[in-house]
Amino acid sequence: MSQGTVMITGASSGIGRATARLLAEKGYDLILAARREDILTQDAAAWEKEYGVTVRVYPLDVTKRAMVERVCEQIVASGALPDVLINNAGLARELAPFHENELDDIEEMLHTNVRGLMYVTRALLPAMIERNSGHIVNLGSTAGLAAYAGGTVYCATKAAVKMLSDGIRIDTIATDIKVTTIMPGLVETPFSEVRFRGDTERAAAVYAGVEALTPEDIADTIEFVISRPRRMQISDVTIMANQQATGYLIHKE
Repeated sequence: MSQGTVMITGASSGIGRATARLLAEKGYDLILAARREDILTQDAAAWEKEYGVTVRVYPLDVTKRAMVERVCEQIVASGALPDVLINNAGLARELAPFHENELDDIEEMLHTNVRGLMYVTRALLPAMIERNSGHIVNLGSTAGLAAYAGGTVYCATKAAVKMLSDGIRIDTIATDIKVTTIMPGLVETPFSEVRFRGDTERAAAVYAGVEALTPEDIADTIEFVISRPRRMQISDVTIMANQQATGYLIHKE
């Protein structure tokens, strides 16, 4: 028996993909959305066969409003409105002082991390409210709790994620909608490689000398959060590596 339907954006890599795999194993039907359709299609076929769940795939760039609206309309019309929406799509670009940031990089972070999350949530939330049930899980970051050098814009976008979660929770207080912000610290994923545009050596240095969290660690936490009883809403979860005291203070050997 299905545990419910979960939609995950940015589901083709990192935390999104690890979460999708774990939830499939736990018996959740999935709606996978990301730009890399080939990976989603391969995963869907494998997990349907292995776990006996239903996995729907939608190519999606969350920065494109019309595309988001079209995909979400298709999902609702098909009767597959998710019980849980996990807004995972996000990225950082470079690590430099704000006055040296390229405007294209600034816009890409804002459009992906903030606008994209708002587009998807705004497209699905009215149907969740009409049904009077749903759980929105937004991937924030410890970067949204305290700024760090070179990460001004990324930190600002993740602070916005936290405020959006809190605001939506207030606006839906009279309903059975739950809203959770997951705020990971140092997690070893393709995140840094994306940030440094494929510079694997520079990306590897981010995780050198410390045992970073894994995508599976965050997936475990998300699975716990969404499986709580109706009466219980976990608003915020901050998860850091053992040798990490704050988002930016990390002890390395």
